[in-house]
Amino acid sequence: MRFVPIAALALAVISVTGCTRWSMNHHLNNAYSAYDRGNCEQVTLELSKVERASRARSYVWPEVSMLRGLCLERQKLFVDAGQTYQFIIASYPQSEYAYRARARLETLQSLGHYPLRSPAAVRPTRF
Repeated sequence: MRFVPIAALALAVISVTGCTRWSMNHHLNNAYSAYDRGNCEQVTLELSKVERASRARSYVWPEVSMLRGLCLERQKLFVDAGQTYQFIIASYPQSEYAYRARARLETLQSLGHYPLRSPAAVRPTRF
């Protein structure tokens, strides 16, 4: 007879601890599906839900930013996409997504959609 309450308690613990991760993965999968369909408004909504569910899971943030940048490109918001890629490179320099962001920036620059940074813009101004 003791088995039923213990099993119920174990099930409750498992469902509570896995709920946030399941929710985050669910919304991330929905975001990728919406991206495949070309629905960037839905992608933005799903990524917002992922961010709310992933506050304690920072490993997913560069992936979310990358997908956001790809959607901005698809919407022809090239400067915003470039800035998103710059953010990924600056914030997560050792991640796979930093590598992919650099490649996207190079592509945007070669197509003339994102301005090249001149050496004068990078150097600090001396007074």
